[in-house]
Amino acid sequence: MPFSYARRLLRLICGLALYAFADALMIRAVVGVDPWTVFAQGVGVHTGLSIGVLTNIIGLLVLLLWIPLRQKPGVGTVLNVLLLGPMIDLSLWLVPTVTLWWAQILVFAAGLVLLAVASGIYIGAHLGPGPRDGLMTGIHNRTGWPIWVGRTWVEASVLLAGWLLGGNVGFGTLAFALLIGPLCSVTLPLLGVRSPEKARAAASAARGYAPMSRSAR
Repeated sequence: MPFSYARRLLRLICGLALYAFADALMIRAVVGVDPWTVFAQGVGVHTGLSIGVLTNIIGLLVLLLWIPLRQKPGVGTVLNVLLLGPMIDLSLWLVPTVTLWWAQILVFAAGLVLLAVASGIYIGAHLGPGPRDGLMTGIHNRTGWPIWVGRTWVEASVLLAGWLLGGNVGFGTLAFALLIGPLCSVTLPLLGVRSPEKARAAASAARGYAPMSRSAR
């Protein structure tokens, strides 16, 4: 294995691990989470499965939707499906639930900033889009819709479904939607990803739990 590829692979895994920890911080703050986590929480209420296990299952099901969209997975896609869920469950085991209102805000803010940093780390690996991002770009390629239209439609649907199932929707959900893009546009250049297109893609990748490849942008 070439050294440069091994370094990119290590960067991807470290980015996913930090992303999982950041996600756990936001979950434990109990002030609202991103749409896909809301959906996983809602399904978990009715199945008893952990968020990590459901993250893997949902990622795999989303990956199956790539088939009619003619999307091709990369190494990063496969590792995302296999590793992110266990990393989230481990992080949730390490991080206790926060109950004081001021601590909830601080912990959520810390998770959001760390998530933006993690996005800069793994997006720079360029090892393939994650399941959710590949779904968005696949919809774009097959329908011609702008990526933001497909993402808005899909994420609004999973957010509504997750909320109806009992997922945690709160001001943190709105904060995530408003702030993750600007934060990632700062962290991405700082972590060596310079292109303005990549800065704009950071928000999409962060919302989708996944690194996006150059082709996905």
